[in-house]
Amino acid sequence: MGRNRPGHRRKQTGSPSPPSVQGKKSTPLWLVVKRLAYWSLVLAVWGSLMLAGVVAYYAYDLPNPAALDTEYRTPGITLLAADGAVLGTAGPVHAEPVALAELPATLPRAVLATEDRRFYLHSGVDWFGVARAAIRNLLAGRVVQGGSTITQQLAKNLFLTSERSFRRKIRELLLALWLEHRFTKDQLLTIYLNRVYLGGGTYGVEAAAWRYFGKTVRDLSLPESAMIAGLLKAPSRYAPTRDLLLAQSRAGQVLDRMVASGWLEQVEAAAAKRSPARPTGAYIGSGGARYFVDWVLERVPSYVGAPRQDLIIDTSLQPAFQQAGEKTLAASLNEAIEVDANQAALIALGPDGAVRAMIGGRDYRKSQFNRATQARRQPGSAFKLFVYLAALNAGFKPSHQFIDEAVEIDGWRPRNYDGLYKGKVTLREAFAQSINTVAVRLTERVGREQVIAMARRLGVTGLLRPTPSLALGTAETTLLELTTAYASVANGGRVLWPYGIVEIRNRKGIVLYHRKGSHVGQAITPGVASAMDDLLQAVVTGGTGRSAGLLGAAGKTGTSQDFRDAWFIGYRGEITAGIWLGNDGSTPMDRVTGGGLPARLWRTFMVAVQP
Repeated sequence: MGRNRPGHRRKQTGSPSPPSVQGKKSTPLWLVVKRLAYWSLVLAVWGSLMLAGVVAYYAYDLPNPAALDTEYRTPGITLLAADGAVLGTAGPVHAEPVALAELPATLPRAVLATEDRRFYLHSGVDWFGVARAAIRNLLAGRVVQGGSTITQQLAKNLFLTSERSFRRKIRELLLALWLEHRFTKDQLLTIYLNRVYLGGGTYGVEAAAWRYFGKTVRDLSLPESAMIAGLLKAPSRYAPTRDLLLAQSRAGQVLDRMVASGWLEQVEAAAAKRSPARPTGAYIGSGGARYFVDWVLERVPSYVGAPRQDLIIDTSLQPAFQQAGEKTLAASLNEAIEVDANQAALIALGPDGAVRAMIGGRDYRKSQFNRATQARRQPGSAFKLFVYLAALNAGFKPSHQFIDEAVEIDGWRPRNYDGLYKGKVTLREAFAQSINTVAVRLTERVGREQVIAMARRLGVTGLLRPTPSLALGTAETTLLELTTAYASVANGGRVLWPYGIVEIRNRKGIVLYHRKGSHVGQAITPGVASAMDDLLQAVVTGGTGRSAGLLGAAGKTGTSQDFRDAWFIGYRGEITAGIWLGNDGSTPMDRVTGGGLPARLWRTFMVAVQP
C-alpha cells in the first residue's frame, strides 16, 4: 500500500498540458486566395453600388451641360462717352467669342500659369494638385491654395453657385468629368476664356480688353495679358481701374509664374515689369457720371424696346466737361457746408441739346436720387426768363419803362429782395437787377396764361398755376428743364430736347437706333431771342449775376423763398450750364442766393471747359 507501482501515473495538479497539435492539417494557400478574392469581389460590388448611389444622389438634378451653347443670360449694356471711352455698364458685359488661335499666345499661357499648369495633363480633376493644396493648407493652418482646375472652375461658373458645401463640390467634380468627356482641351479653354468674370461687370477676355485697354484682345501686349490673367484671383480687388499699383504688382506675380512654368524667358519677364500695363487714358465713369448713366438707361426701352441682346450705346457726355463739373462742385464743398447748402446739381448742354455733363448730387453712393432731372424745386427769379420772353413776344422792348413801386394783387404784396424801390426803370435794368415788382406788373400786363404758354413752349412740364406769384418762380421745375429753356434762347429761339443717346447698336455692329436731330422748331422769333440775349448779358455785366462775369456770358440768377434754392443758369459760346444748390428736405440755407456761390461755381466751370 502506498508504494508506487510500476506503470502507475501520479495524479497531475495545476493546469493541464495543452493538447498536442500533431496531426492537425493547415489551410491550403489556394483556399486562402479563393476566399480573399471572394470577399474582395463582394466589397468591390458593394463599394460600386454605394459609389453609384452617391453619384446618383448628387447627379439626379444636375443642370444639363448640353445646354452650354444655348444658355440664356441677361443682356449687358456698355455706355461710351462722346470720345469713345467707357463711361459705365449695366448688367453683365460680354463680347463676341474669340477663338483660341486668335489670342496672343501670352494670354492663355499666363492664365494656365496662374490657374492650372497641368491643364493639358489631367482629366478634369488634378488629384496631384488637390494633394499639393491640401498639404500647403495643412502646413499653413488655413486655406492658402485651392486645387480646382480650369474645368472645375468652368463647371462651377456656368452651372453652379459659389456655395461652400460637400454637395456642391461633388456636383462640380461630376460636371468637370462630363465636360472633359464632351469637349477637347482647347474647346474648354476657349469657353473658359470667353466666359470668365474679369471685373468691372465684364465677362470674357475680349470684353475685359476693351474695358481696361480700349482694344481687342487680339492686340494685347505681354504686360496687358499678364494683368488680365491676374484678375482671375480677385477681379474686383485687382482691377487696374480700382488700384493700378496693386494690379501691376499682381501682373508681376503672373509673369514670375510664367517663367517658372517654362512659358516665358526671364529677360522677357523683366522687360514687361519695367513697362507695366496701364488702363487706357480714356475716361472711366466716376460716381458722379452714374447719375447720367441711370438717366440714359431709363430711356433705352423707348428707343429699342426691352434689351434682349448685348447693347453698346454711344452717348453725348464729354469726359472733360463731366470731370470739370465734379471738380468744381467738390472744391466748393467746405464753403457750401458753411452756409448749410448740402446738395448740388449741375447740367451742361451743347448747342443741339446734347447733355455734356450731368451731376445729380454730392455723392452717388449715398443717394442715387438725381437732383438735376428728378427734383422739382422753385426756380425763383430764374423763372423770369419766361415772363420777359412773353413780354418781348407781345411787343415790349428792353427800353420800355416801368415803375418800381409797391404793388398789391388780390391782397398779395410782393417785395424786392433789398426791400427798396427804384422808381422808373427800363425793362433791361429791371431784369438785370431782378426787380420783383416790375416782373409782377409785366406778367399782369402780358397775361399769366401767356407766361405759362411760353414756359410750355420751351419745355417746362411741371404744374404751372396762373397765380399772382407765378412771375417770381413759385411753381416747380427741374434743373434740366430750366437749363434747356435757356439753351433754346442761346440757339436763336429754336426749341431743344435734351438728349444723351446718340446711337445704339448690338455687339455685331448692327445699328438699332441713331439720332438724326433735336430741333423741334422755332419757339420764339430770332428777334425776340436776340432781345432776350441782351437782357441776359445785362445780368452778368452789371446785375445780380456779376459774380459769373465772363466776356460774352449771359445768364440769370434765381433764389426761392427763405433761401431754399439757389440757381444760376447761363450760356457762353456753345455751352449752356445750370447749377443748383440746396437741401433735400427743402430746409433753408444760410442766405445763399443765386448771385453768390452758384454764380461763382458757374464761372469756374465755364472757364474750365472754355478757357
